[in-house]
Amino acid sequence: MSSMKVTLLAHTPDPERVAAAAARQCYSKHSATKAYNDLSAEEMKRLLKMVISSGHLSVLEHASFTFVIEGISRACSHQLVRHRIASYSQQSQRYVKFDEIEFILPESISKQAEAQKAFAEGLDACREAYRRLLSMGIPTEDARYILPQASPTKIVVTMNARSLMNFFELRCCLRAQWEIRELAGQMLNLVKGVAPAIFENSGPACITKRICPEKRYDCPLWVELYKK
Repeated sequence: MSSMKVTLLAHTPDPERVAAAAARQCYSKHSATKAYNDLSAEEMKRLLKMVISSGHLSVLEHASFTFVIEGISRACSHQLVRHRIASYSQQSQRYVKFDEIEFILPESISKQAEAQKAFAEGLDACREAYRRLLSMGIPTEDARYILPQASPTKIVVTMNARSLMNFFELRCCLRAQWEIRELAGQMLNLVKGVAPAIFENSGPACITKRICPEKRYDCPLWVELYKK
């Protein structure tokens, strides 16, 4: 079970207007400044729909979004940082001492009493060993080696709109690991609130491209799409 919290800390002011002005610059002799000031809401939406549907996604890179992500496991953050076109600032286990550690508990383990008992016993041993090592004067950077992937972490993430669309396509998929899928869903809901035209159709590839890269045609999302 996750205590995940995702906050949209900051974003490009008026991200859709910025992206639309960049798109207009590609087809106009006038400065993008004119487009930025003159485009109506309807023109912006139409222009963004056109460039997204045509795959002209580079203009979306001018809009960026910064998130504060708390309460995810190190297992999840290791997956997150594999998305290379982004900036990351993660809480350091080298410099931050953890007095009380509440580890991330997967739902599948929480549903089985014996599994939860085994999980808790293993984590208690890690927690106790970490404290003992610190009490022996072992540097934090070395004591951290005993901490498991269930350890919670905090991280600041900045991605541009194009990178986010790719992130959502991969991580909103039902085949994605449960924790990063939950993270992607929360991030998608936040950016839809400030850039609905850009992220209107964002989501897994079965929704955005009508294909299943995983070839899992028994997936509930694909079955529902096929029915439609």
